[in-house]
Amino acid sequence: MADTATIEKVSIIVSKGSLEGIYPALIMANGARAEGIEADLFFTFFGLDAIAKKRWEHIKLATVGNPGLHLPTLLGGMPGVPDLVTRYMERKMDKLDIPPIPEFIEMIADTGAGIYACKASVDLFELDKDDLVEQVHGIITVGEFYEHAAGGQIIYT
Repeated sequence: MADTATIEKVSIIVSKGSLEGIYPALIMANGARAEGIEADLFFTFFGLDAIAKKRWEHIKLATVGNPGLHLPTLLGGMPGVPDLVTRYMERKMDKLDIPPIPEFIEMIADTGAGIYACKASVDLFELDKDDLVEQVHGIITVGEFYEHAAGGQIIYT
């Protein structure tokens, strides 16, 4: 017998501050909203880079220790390689009409998705609300995140 349950709500945790850590969460949140599913994004630890005014336009692809690149670690760590590989991926994503992170976050926020920063991480990195992009609905604790997530699926990227 097929399961007929539908997902009505997702809460996505973003903890990595690299292209391959941020984009999956944005794509999943955007897809959820397109399907009429309630979605919240919870940015924690280095994932805060995606919503920090000083960083969100400068996210790079992790080239060291990223087995998906099939690039030797030594080569990935050479000067200029992260920038080169990041620009290459950004061009490929642009051809597929995948927006840059700032535009994507704005688009997702405009659909009604909740965008939240982790209080512990904000405190750890000595940030405040003024350091974050305007689309952030609030700086919340883990407990408050669980309250938002209640009754839905939690996805960790």
